[in-house]
Amino acid sequence: MAVDNTFVVEKPCPICEQMTRVVKVRSRIPVVSRDEDACTHYKDFCPYLYTVWVCEHCGFAADETTFTTKIPDRHLAILRGALIGKNIKIPFAEERTLGNASTAFRLALKFLDIINGKASKKAKYAHQLAWIYREAGDVNQENEFLAKAAEFYEAALAKEHFPIGELTDNAVVYLVAAIYYRLGDMQKTTSYLSRLIGDQSVREREPRIFDKARDLWGDIRAAKKRR
Repeated sequence: MAVDNTFVVEKPCPICEQMTRVVKVRSRIPVVSRDEDACTHYKDFCPYLYTVWVCEHCGFAADETTFTTKIPDRHLAILRGALIGKNIKIPFAEERTLGNASTAFRLALKFLDIINGKASKKAKYAHQLAWIYREAGDVNQENEFLAKAAEFYEAALAKEHFPIGELTDNAVVYLVAAIYYRLGDMQKTTSYLSRLIGDQSVREREPRIFDKARDLWGDIRAAKKRR
């Protein structure tokens, strides 16, 4: 049950400043498996459903970091202009469904578009929404958002300075390769993997990323031999 792995707290919305209920995920949930693109599967629970918080008063949607970190004044003005007084009411749901989560993520992506937000943040949202659709078995929607995530990651590599949090540029290159692998585009997959495997500095500085890239390359070669 989701309620066994979550708890409800109240937080001030950074846009309308009213207190809103949000759901947080407890730690130490048993892990079942991990996919090559970093999607982690947990026992009887999908924490990605709760990544995006939504204000039940004004409808603002974003992740916890955005909710709890000061938003630049220029972005606040834009978002308040888009939301305040519009009477957008998003019902609070302690236990989220696929529909609840999809709405939350799509709103978060919309608000990032409004403020011309960072591609790396858009990539995170699109990628996790793809994982939610994967859990639900909706391949078409999963692939749609995997493709969007790859596009956003590529834009981030071109325009943003890494590391961003714990995410390095090499980690993003690997994620893009893994996404294209899942999408069945082996040409793009091998193109990105070769950037990692052919770079000695990656092996020295980020051996975990290098090993993951080498393993994925091996999976591709093994698949070709089976044909």
